[in-house]
Amino acid sequence: MCGIVGFVGAEQAAPILLDGLTRLEYRGYDSAGLAVYDPERGLQLTKAKGRLKALADLTNGGNSVPGTVGIGHTRWATHGEPSYANSHPHLSNSGRIAVVHNGIIENYLEIKEYLISQGVTFHSETDTEVVVQLLEYYYKGDIVDAAFKVLHRIEGSYALGIVCADQPDQLVAARKDSPLVLGYGEGCNFIASDVTALIKYTKTVSYMEDGELAVVTRDGIQVYNNLRQPIEKEKSIVDWDISDAEKGGYEHFMFKEIMEQPEVLRKAAFPRIKNGRVELEALSLTDDFIRQLSRICIVACGSSYHVGMVGKYILEGLLRKPVDVALASEFRYASPIIDENSLVIVISQSGETLDTMAALREAKRLGAKTLGIVNVVGSTIAKESDDVLYTWAGPEIAVATTKAYSSQLIVLGLLGVYFTQVLGTMPDDEREELLRQIQLLPSKMEEMLSYTEDIQYFASQFFNHESIFFIGRNLDYAMGLEGSLKLKEISYIHSEAYAAGELKHGTISLIVPGTLVVALATYDPLFDKAVSNIVEVKSRGATVLGLTTEGRESQMGKVADAVITIPETHPLLLPSLSVVPLQLFAYYVALQRGCDIDKPRNLAKSVTVE
Repeated sequence: MCGIVGFVGAEQAAPILLDGLTRLEYRGYDSAGLAVYDPERGLQLTKAKGRLKALADLTNGGNSVPGTVGIGHTRWATHGEPSYANSHPHLSNSGRIAVVHNGIIENYLEIKEYLISQGVTFHSETDTEVVVQLLEYYYKGDIVDAAFKVLHRIEGSYALGIVCADQPDQLVAARKDSPLVLGYGEGCNFIASDVTALIKYTKTVSYMEDGELAVVTRDGIQVYNNLRQPIEKEKSIVDWDISDAEKGGYEHFMFKEIMEQPEVLRKAAFPRIKNGRVELEALSLTDDFIRQLSRICIVACGSSYHVGMVGKYILEGLLRKPVDVALASEFRYASPIIDENSLVIVISQSGETLDTMAALREAKRLGAKTLGIVNVVGSTIAKESDDVLYTWAGPEIAVATTKAYSSQLIVLGLLGVYFTQVLGTMPDDEREELLRQIQLLPSKMEEMLSYTEDIQYFASQFFNHESIFFIGRNLDYAMGLEGSLKLKEISYIHSEAYAAGELKHGTISLIVPGTLVVALATYDPLFDKAVSNIVEVKSRGATVLGLTTEGRESQMGKVADAVITIPETHPLLLPSLSVVPLQLFAYYVALQRGCDIDKPRNLAKSVTVE
């Protein structure tokens, strides 16, 4: 949510800032702006509502904004509507200080009222403007000193980039509960809210932690802790290339990332399977803890929550231990019943999802062991969890997740198999067969992705529906949740997923002639019941698109109007294959409707506000 880029060097800053912001467009935004220091004119602000192209056109690609120090921002409106006044950067009344901010200042009204009482004038509706006006209020010639005073006054979450015209050879950065990355170049240095913005210029980065402040110059970066003591930051080398964050000839990032899923599964699974067993890197979970484990709680948001819903069926089936799944935004407000014998698994692609971070901290406060499943190395959830398993999915740019979902699901499955090795709940031959089937998933997925014409055709037939229902049982119900979300978030079609057995308890009243129902029936033990539910909705006039395994195609064809099939595999692995046609269906429907697939309206990739 929102994006920050900052640059200090010898080159012109604005073109670099625009390029970095372009690579952060996937995070979602509704306005953008730059603040660049010009030795002749001081701090120069340029802002524009709408897409980043408007800002680029306004500045001739940044070339009409001279200066070698600057900050840029893409804003997603939270306080105040999208407008020039509410866009970032915000400028102090004297014009000497500019600020960009991700997050929310929770006590901004209190600070704003105080500053107004002191004669300060405000020009926007945002919470962020209190930061820049408070900086000026405290500023006595040392912007770093003023910044520390501000950080001790404000409450909430923030990633901040600050430029001061009186000290134009540096920028200041600070973070709390909102990601901020430091980038180390040659004769230049950077800040950004995501490493994607920096990878074209440097692969050497550090990840700021809560309470830290950084002073960035062209010659180096000095970081201080919240006691204002200088600290040495560990540097990391990003292990992927700029091409991984580009479309590579595909029309959309979403389609590219769907097509990358077979390789993502290989990277996530194959190194962890050795000699018929699962080996997980550097887990601190002891065998005794696993044996004494009383319950598992999976906590996540959005698609990661749906991974947890599938994971509940998988883990309970493998371990015979109770597994709860909780929305991260509800977890800490629900008085969760967990203790030192509980394992809380938190799942997040970015590792910076604020609700999930808060849930993690609540679980730790209650004494539970915590394990993060994340994609981004060095992210907050990765650092704060007792253990972490990385998905190794590479950068995911499209707002609608695809490969992150698949990688999270396979890692959660591997964790379950690992636990069976301790608990003895799975015979060796069954475990070895399950692992063999996991290793076959990428090739089966590649086969599915080589034939997408049927799904394109079905999308062309059904894209004009305004309400679509997904039904299924057991794993198929959990999978329908993700299929429905994928469709609604990029095509804007109203869609809901229901456990098929619940239709008669109210939902079937919504089925009228012509309603499209996507019926998932891949889980063989409940296939006959799934067919009965299809007949049930057909009798009310529904049009049914069925999804089943290749061995059940003819039976499904007798009751459904159209059928999509997936290869047969181990029952617990069916969601890893069935998600692919659901992703493709959503993609092609959105394409038919002319939607902005990679940047759907009102959505952001990384949700860093509550």
